[in-house]
Amino acid sequence: MPSSNPLPPKENALFKRILKSYEHKQYKNGLKFAKQILTNPKFQEHGETLAMKGLTLNCLGRKDEAYEYVRRGLRNDLRSHVCWHVYGLLQRSDKKYDEAIKCYRNALKWEKDNIQILRDLSLLQIQMRDLEGYRDTRYQLLMLRPTQRASWIGYAMSFHLLEDYKNALNILDTFLDQQQKLSTTVDYEQSELLLYQNLIVQESGDLLQALNHLEVYSPQIVDKLTLKENLAELNLKLEVYNEATQIYEELVQRNPENTLYYKKLIESKRLTKEEDILAFYLKYSEKFPRAMPPKRLPLNYATGVQFKQLVDKYMRKAFSKGVPPLFVDLRSLYKDAEKVRIIEELVLSYVEALKKSNKYSETESTNGPKEPASAILWVYFFLAQHYDYLKQTDKALTYIETAIDHTPTLIELFVAKGRIFKHAGDPAEAYRCLDEAQAMDTADRYINSKCAKYMLRANLIKEAEDICSKFTREGVSAMENLNEMQCMWFQTECALAYQRLEKYGEALKKCHEIDRHFSEIIEDQFDFHTYCMRKMTLRSYVGLLRLEDVLRGHPFYFKAAKCAIEVYLHLFDAPLKDESAEQELNTENLAPSELKKLRNKQRKAKKKAEQESAQAREAQVKRDQHHKSRQQGDVEADAPQLDELIPDKLARVDDPLDQAIKFLQPLQTLARDRIETHLMAFEVYYRKRKVLLMLQSIKRAHKVDPKHPKLHSCLIRFLQVVKENQSTFDPAVSEVITIETKSLLSTKDAKTLNKEFLDNHKNSLKAALEGAIVMYQLEEKSQKEALSLVTDIDNNKFNDVDIEICTDILKSLRNGEIGSCTPSQLDSFVQRCHARYPYAAAFKPPQEAQEPTTDPTQTNHVSDQDCCGN
Repeated sequence: MPSSNPLPPKENALFKRILKSYEHKQYKNGLKFAKQILTNPKFQEHGETLAMKGLTLNCLGRKDEAYEYVRRGLRNDLRSHVCWHVYGLLQRSDKKYDEAIKCYRNALKWEKDNIQILRDLSLLQIQMRDLEGYRDTRYQLLMLRPTQRASWIGYAMSFHLLEDYKNALNILDTFLDQQQKLSTTVDYEQSELLLYQNLIVQESGDLLQALNHLEVYSPQIVDKLTLKENLAELNLKLEVYNEATQIYEELVQRNPENTLYYKKLIESKRLTKEEDILAFYLKYSEKFPRAMPPKRLPLNYATGVQFKQLVDKYMRKAFSKGVPPLFVDLRSLYKDAEKVRIIEELVLSYVEALKKSNKYSETESTNGPKEPASAILWVYFFLAQHYDYLKQTDKALTYIETAIDHTPTLIELFVAKGRIFKHAGDPAEAYRCLDEAQAMDTADRYINSKCAKYMLRANLIKEAEDICSKFTREGVSAMENLNEMQCMWFQTECALAYQRLEKYGEALKKCHEIDRHFSEIIEDQFDFHTYCMRKMTLRSYVGLLRLEDVLRGHPFYFKAAKCAIEVYLHLFDAPLKDESAEQELNTENLAPSELKKLRNKQRKAKKKAEQESAQAREAQVKRDQHHKSRQQGDVEADAPQLDELIPDKLARVDDPLDQAIKFLQPLQTLARDRIETHLMAFEVYYRKRKVLLMLQSIKRAHKVDPKHPKLHSCLIRFLQVVKENQSTFDPAVSEVITIETKSLLSTKDAKTLNKEFLDNHKNSLKAALEGAIVMYQLEEKSQKEALSLVTDIDNNKFNDVDIEICTDILKSLRNGEIGSCTPSQLDSFVQRCHARYPYAAAFKPPQEAQEPTTDPTQTNHVSDQDCCGN
């Protein structure tokens, strides 16, 4: 690189050796050569040498010195592209991408055709999604290196990401024409490039051209499966049904276990009547007797006698073979009450027949061989899950106990038993079942993880950590190792457990750790920008970029963000007291001996906290070293040090609502189809008294689910805020509120609105709870009427009574949201709930309840279909 301040030959040779040492990661040698130049009085302020010394120091972890030398070098030679480039590399290593881009642009002012600077700039631009800038930079690289494949593909991709499909295709066509002239051999990379070109054509909307393109280049495409799938899909969309049918039949022949192929084949055959679809599946079940989809999928369409025959045959085979997930397989059929009745009748008949004759039917007792002895075990197992799903806990427990008596060594039975107790509202008993299952096979990581999850739901955090330590690295605490491995299901459950235990700082620490995992995943894409272009995995690369753009819409992030927002809202409503000030007040009245004990206790606690903090810092250093060793390249090795997450500091922030908004903003963009996002946004802005943002949240929530009970209470509170502050609003704000609320509300009178809501939702207990809370807030003397709305759960008019809503009502009664309740009123409600849900820990009398770890009304209810498994 030509220098703006050239060195004499001897020093210039030393400078080149600095560059070579840096490239070969021989950093100490680089510092030695830099010292030889800088000790010469004539060159002790040579800018580029100072900059390279700073860059080398950065690679050795001496970041403060590195910045000092680089800035000094830049001050001494502002016209040097080397100094600006090095400064950009330092900023990039600290993840300050915007600043790094500015440095690279300054470097290009003095060396506009420097390939390395342009490449580095393009990487940062695609990382920051500055697509227009990326396009311009890739154009410069193409002009400088027109013979390189990456130059053409990078420029074409920049147009593709900008959705300028025409230019992207023109560039690829030009490049492919050149390639055809240069080489006639077909390879995988050329094949991937053609498939990428076809992807662009499809996204442009010209499906006919995409089909023609595939047909023309099909001999050169190596990935025949993707080729066939694309051809079939395009023919189907273009309504060329005969061709689509032929290709999908070939695909089914190739992989008869792929359910999507069957569905697409039905679509291409234009089968709409249920009897035709059934005949189709029966035909393929004969053609592929060992394939599962043609046996399972017709159960979705069959009814009556035909359904009974098909499901009978399907279940018998599964019970004989011993298929544990049979119920999970059939669970989607339970939306139809008639199918549930048929399945129940069949399975109960199996029990009786197997007991008497070891056959599935008593009429077959003299025909053929008997069923295996394990068949009745799997029937019991199925019935336990069946009745659990129907919320008939007693029957479910009866059958699972019968199964355990039959085979007490089958781990799946104890897992199912734990799940039954979880659904019945008893997390403590559920974890005991899983603990028993885990003890039967301590080498099974799945059962280990499942047991840890159930322990966390029973708020046994230390025990869960101990269980996980069996599969984590030695020498590091399990919690630290799980954080290093980005084990987000564990951290999410930990955060929720800490929230229930009211350890808000610890809960926030876990939420922030999960947030950092997502930041790391976004940072990790940096390595793929050059790799994917070099390896020609272009379709996967585009998919990666699009995934990263919506990454924080993932359920893991949603759960962590929801937990963090709820905690911050609670900390705003009820800030933690200053412990030191409180202790000083208490010590004034203590006897000397008690004061001495207290001081000793405080010293021990402080020492323990310091040890934990030191361990955390040591673990962070180890992680950084591990990350450094994994990195390929130069200054990427030294990531910026993140602030240590101290629970007490997190729980005592000055601006809890602003912290909540940081978690909320990604959800508003990426989880806008979930009403919880907008309800949480309303709660934040309600406390900040941001009227227009409250209105915006209500409108978005109304668009998602206008009948949601929580939305009703938000509307009423919004009206109250507007009513109380009407005189202080700007006229323009008042006009907006008036116009927007007209479409949402039939009347502006809150009482009338609440009455209308209750009248329209007479069958919903959830609606009754929100209506009762609003009724009491509007008029305290209506408490008796409000209580009568929610405490009469035995009334058959409600069709949504479950453990969760009953728990919410009990929590509201205890919190005084419907006014202060007498102990007799609370006891009466608890007794009703206990009679209805005898296993639920939240409603057990004190003498029956296990040792509680927290308020039982805080029990966490998680469905079997949540993102972390059941």
